[in-house]
Amino acid sequence: MDNALGLHRLHFAFTITYHYLFPQLTMGLALLIFVMKTIALRIGDRRYEAAAQFWIRIFGINFAMGVVTGIPMEFQFGTNWSRFAKAAGGVIGQTLAMEGLYSFFLESTFLGILLYGRDRVGPRIHWMASLGVFVGSWLSGFFIIVTDAWMQHPVGHRIGANGEIILDSLSAYLLNPWAYAQYAHNMMGSVVTASAVVCSIGAFYLLRREHEESGRLFLRIGVPAFALSSVMMIFPTGDIQGKMVALHQPVTLAAMEGHFETRAGAPMNVLGQPDVERQRLDNPLQLPNVLSMISYGRWNAEVKGLNEVPRDQWPDNIPLLYYSFHIMVGLGTIFVALSLAAFAALRLRRLFTTKPLLWAMLLALPFPYIANTAGWMTAELGRQPWLIYGIMRTAEGSSARVSSGNALFTLLGFMGLYTVLGILFLFLVHREIMRGPEPNE
Repeated sequence: MDNALGLHRLHFAFTITYHYLFPQLTMGLALLIFVMKTIALRIGDRRYEAAAQFWIRIFGINFAMGVVTGIPMEFQFGTNWSRFAKAAGGVIGQTLAMEGLYSFFLESTFLGILLYGRDRVGPRIHWMASLGVFVGSWLSGFFIIVTDAWMQHPVGHRIGANGEIILDSLSAYLLNPWAYAQYAHNMMGSVVTASAVVCSIGAFYLLRREHEESGRLFLRIGVPAFALSSVMMIFPTGDIQGKMVALHQPVTLAAMEGHFETRAGAPMNVLGQPDVERQRLDNPLQLPNVLSMISYGRWNAEVKGLNEVPRDQWPDNIPLLYYSFHIMVGLGTIFVALSLAAFAALRLRRLFTTKPLLWAMLLALPFPYIANTAGWMTAELGRQPWLIYGIMRTAEGSSARVSSGNALFTLLGFMGLYTVLGILFLFLVHREIMRGPEPNE
């Protein structure tokens, strides 16, 4: 890998990883705000209305940060990845335009009503605005996922005379089976993040003995959502996504599991350290036959190993891919255990006084962000060395005339600017949390 290409990849990886810290909260939070507004409208409980208004303010801060950090990524297609943009722009431009025109404008318009229209419109219109924000944010996620899914599993296209990729079927593109599996898994991940954040702030208020009524309400809403979404991350959405990888990207599956030898009844590697040079997994802790079962539905199914694939088609960084996947799975398992324990305590009316569980919920706040980031790293590292799987290699898509010096200069600039934005974001969110929900006693 030449230096300029490496910097282009690092530049995009940095900006997209930083950006996704914000949409993963807003997409899940949009659903929870809609639930709060629905309950407030149905039963007329001002506590739910106050809770919704509090989280709408947090949503607004996240939304603004998501917009500021998201727009530069689309420009990077032209600055850092111009050959990819020239070849595939006629395909991915469809959904990127839809995301901007249909979902972003829908979401931002109704968000304005949510933030500033509470005293200007009636309760039903305000509730409809929360529905509009929810639909807009989830539509936005869908169009972005369809774009990425086409790069993972290209469908509905043909190659033109000059090597350009031409969209043949918009319906095939939008109905890509990979997109629906990935979308379901991704959106459950966003609900995990949002519900964990709601639970964490609720636990924070109870432990500090401030805004305790709101803290209990946050946990009543957040804990069931956290438990349900955590379970659904594993089954069925994670299971479906895993089978999709096994079917269409078997080399990715092998790299994710550190699986070098082809064998029937392949074990799942729970722990271990991949040694790429010796093509083995050191110190493995394995579950016999499990990888065959979860990948192909048969205990004795054959799973292809990396040694069956030419070396130039292996993912570029197998250790990082392996550890990203296992961090995602490990944290997801912890989320299931924690959320179900909290749900049981909630049902038994013991959660609000069980300090160890409250502390666990509070300290869990950053880990859904880590798990979602590791999940996206798994998806994108697994596709390598392909930028568009089976069609265009990553090395063929970068901007050939942008030097490494230019790429490094802009990368450092983005890092500095995003550091300032991150400090501002933390300040604003901290101020809202310490201010608390509106008085509702």
